[in-house]
This record gives sequence, structure tokens and C-alpha cells, in this order.
Amino acid sequence: MSRPSDYVDAGARPQAEGPGDGIVQPKLGFVGTLRFIWRQLTSMRTALLLLLLLAVAAVPGSLVPQRSSDPNGVIQYFDNNPDLAPMLESIQMFDVYGSVWFSSIYLLLFVSLIGCVIPRTKHHFQAMRSRPPRTPARLQRLAAHTEVTLEGGNAGTAIESAHALLKKSGYRTELYQGRNGDVSVSAERGYLRETGNLVFHSALVGMLLTVGIGGGFGYAAQRVIVEGQTFVNTLLDYNSFNPGRFYNPDDLAPFAMTLDKFDVTYEQKNLNAYGQPIDFTTRVTMRLPTGETEKRVVRVNDPLRFEGADIYLLGNGYAPKITVRDPEGSVVWTDSVPFLPQDGNLTSLGVIKIPDGLDEQIGMIGFLYPTAYKMETGAYTSTYPDLVFPVLTLNVFAGDLGINDGAPKSVYELNVDDMTQLSGGESGVDSIELMPGQSQELPDGRGTITFENVNPDAGAPADQDATTTDYAGSVARFASFDVHTDPTVGWVLTFAILILGGLLTSLFVPRRRVWIKATDNADGTVRVEYAGLARGEDPGLGEAVDALAFRHGTALGLQR
Repeated sequence: MSRPSDYVDAGARPQAEGPGDGIVQPKLGFVGTLRFIWRQLTSMRTALLLLLLLAVAAVPGSLVPQRSSDPNGVIQYFDNNPDLAPMLESIQMFDVYGSVWFSSIYLLLFVSLIGCVIPRTKHHFQAMRSRPPRTPARLQRLAAHTEVTLEGGNAGTAIESAHALLKKSGYRTELYQGRNGDVSVSAERGYLRETGNLVFHSALVGMLLTVGIGGGFGYAAQRVIVEGQTFVNTLLDYNSFNPGRFYNPDDLAPFAMTLDKFDVTYEQKNLNAYGQPIDFTTRVTMRLPTGETEKRVVRVNDPLRFEGADIYLLGNGYAPKITVRDPEGSVVWTDSVPFLPQDGNLTSLGVIKIPDGLDEQIGMIGFLYPTAYKMETGAYTSTYPDLVFPVLTLNVFAGDLGINDGAPKSVYELNVDDMTQLSGGESGVDSIELMPGQSQELPDGRGTITFENVNPDAGAPADQDATTTDYAGSVARFASFDVHTDPTVGWVLTFAILILGGLLTSLFVPRRRVWIKATDNADGTVRVEYAGLARGEDPGLGEAVDALAFRHGTALGLQR
């Protein structure tokens, strides 16, 4: 038999008979497109995706040094990676958390969460004010259902007892009269689950707002202090200072900090970890304008909190004290110069600049070896990080240091383009080698240089066997500190607790609806039905309904 002319097979697309008879999709238009974009942005799926993307985008901030927390590390990174660093700089990798792309993800997540929370909060508030739903006509169709027949009593008494039991169990209840003469109680609970969900997302918005805006009311700064030196909490005394957008540097708390002693304990028993640092202890003296002093200690992961500022220990190293004299013996320069560690045994690199006092400006590139060992090539290396046999080598340059043009220069760099090398390298003159307490003449009779021994009881005279002498304390140590204030710490903690509490509540509080219906039978018995329905997965729903039926029967005191 042939099919009718208008018959279409299932799944087959009808063919348009003319150019105007095909299916035409409605056009969104400008407003419709904006509405569609808004709905996609404010969906929970998008919020979760942006949250994951934000976590991934934060990873580079822990892989490369950041200017806000480690400006010296950025300088060192440029020195070690001259080809890669400019590429990373072009995509703001050294300022990840203030970059355009990170801020974009941050703001989109912020808007998405607000768009999710506000309508859901409104809907949740309306749901909490509404009555529990009417009892379904056929409770046996629900996921969890049980039925009992009670001898004696009546439906009204059974429902009154059920109503009291459900209210006592924390349910919101409502009584309903059925069309077939039955009576029932409808109950629901678990709105705390959605409340926890909303608290979680609202607290997350609060956390983003606090970190994004509240952080602008603090500052982060770094300072390198040598043993015996004092740091004053003023803008000019910092090596680097990064104020928040809304912070006024005039509000810095007035205090001073003196680095009294920096102690390091090294592993000496375990050969597999020999020479590894075990503990860093920084002993400081804090002073207030009133003259009050307080001895404090700073350790790794144990910051010093003083006058609203948090002071963290970042790094450490050696700061050899160098004195330069002119040919007549007058001191033209003396200072303790922090040398940057280059390896685990604290082989350290430093730069010394003598701008005035000699016939020409002098620059030196030095290496300090705490426990020096001379290799077959003639070069030194350090075999242990503590001061067992310290040696300082210096390559000397003369010429223009480039510090008179007004442009800032790093104290850890020496530009030798306009300078002549006087010792070391290809100069034909051996590098200057000094141990604590020793002096040596500069090339071409330009004066003398002394590696000062800051501990008179350490070291050895030049005519003694230095290898048998204890050099502990002969070279001063420095410590680098990160000083910052964040007035939002309390708020961050509060929102973190709310996030955790809201998440746990949304995970472990079940959302349930239960119904109990009682019907008087003609033989004088009472038919009671118990049913439950869960919103989402609830493996304990069946047991909960059975337990409710048991408790109700026990409360009635009737035989089944």
C-alpha cells in the first residue's frame, strides 16, 4: 500500500516546498543577545569554570618571582634568563596578580557569582515563606514509601500525632484534607542545605571583594638588614615599597628594628643532608618613639607582628665588611655589602662601587666562599655554607660607574661597558684574594682594600695557619625581610570560615519532603501511609521514612 502524500518518516526532516516554507529561527536582536550572554555568564557552570580558570591563572605567580613580593628576585631572573625574561615581561608574568588577564578573570568571576547568588537568594527566600506542597494523591509512586495498618484510633488522632512528631523533628508542616476523606500532613526540611550553598557563594564573593579591594589599604615592602644595623619604618629606609592603591605612606607606624644576631643551624650528622640548614633564628630589638624596647625573634613561617605590621623572614646571606683607603691611607669608603647566595653552600656574589675618593671611580665584582676549596682549574668553590675557611675574591674595574646620569642603578649590578678591568679575567693580573682581617693593595697603586674581621676573637693573623682557626662570626650576616600590613586579615578569616561552613552544610544536610496520610477504614482500622522525596541524591531517604513510621507507631502506642 502506498503511503499518504503528507506522510513523513520519524526522524526525517520535512522538505520545504518553496523558498519561504522552511523553518525560520527567531532573531535574538541586540537586547536578546545581551540577555543570552548574561544568562550564560551568571550560570553556575560558568562560575565554576571561571573559578577553576582563576586557580590555573594563579600558578605562574608561584613559578616566577613577583615584583610585589620579590623585586630582587625579578632582577636576578633577568640576569639569569636574558632571552626569556623580556618575553615573560611582555605578558605581565612578573606582575601576575595585577595583570590585565588575571584581573579580567577575577572580575568575570565576581560578576558571575553575584549574578548567581542574587536570584537564587530571592528564590530561596520565597520558598522558605511558602507552604509545604499538597500531599500527592498516590504516595506509593514516590521513591520511598511504606504503609501500615493500625488497629484502633482514628485518622485524625494519627495525623495530630504525626504533625507533632514532624514539628519536633525540625520539619515545616502543613495539614491537608483529602477529597476521599483522608487527612494528611505535608512536611519538608533541609532548607539549611540551600542556605549553606548561598552562604558559600556569598562568602566567596566577599572573599574576592576583600582581596581585590581591601588589599588596596595595605602595603608590602622589603628591607635587607645587616647584623648590627637598624631599620626605621619610613618610606626612605625601604629597599622597595609597594603601597596599595588606597594606602597613604604617611600612615606608616613609627618604630625601628635592629638586627642583633642571625643564627643558622646546619645539619652535621646526616651525611645525605650534610650542610642543609635546619633552623634560622633572627634576634631583633624593636624600638618605639617613646624609647621603649622589646627583644623579639623572627623565624621562617613565624612572623613578627608589631604595631600592625607583619614582618616575615625571606632570605639571608653574608655581608662582608670592606674598607678602601687611598694611597695616603685615608679611608674613602667602608660598608658591609650584602652578597647574594648563588648555591646551597652560599657561594655568594656581590658588587662594590667606590664613586669618590680615588683618582678614578672603582667597581669590583666579588665572590665570597664561606668554606673555600681550590679546584685543579685554579677556581674556588664552597664546600660548606658556614664560615670554616672564608675567602673573598675580587675583580677590579676602573672607569665610569654610570651613576652620575641620575638614572637609578641596581646595587647588585655593575655595568663594565665604560670601565677597564684591572685585575682578574683577561687583565693579566690575578684577582684580589682576601680572608677576614687581611688587606691588599689595589692595582696600579690606587690604594688598599681590607676585608674587615667583624669578630676580633675569630680568624688568624697573617703569619698563622688559617686552616686551624675558627672563623665563626668573622663575616656579618644579613637578613631580608618582607614587611606588610593587611587590614583585611580578619575579614579574610571570617569569609574563609563562612566558605567552609557553608560548603559543609550544603554537602551534608539533606533536603527532604515527607508526607503522612491517614485514612479510616470501614473495619475500624486506620491505614497510614508514609512517603518521602529527596531533592538530589539521598541514599538514606528510605531508612528515614521507615524510621519515621516506627517512631510514629511507637508514639501512638497502637498495635500494627
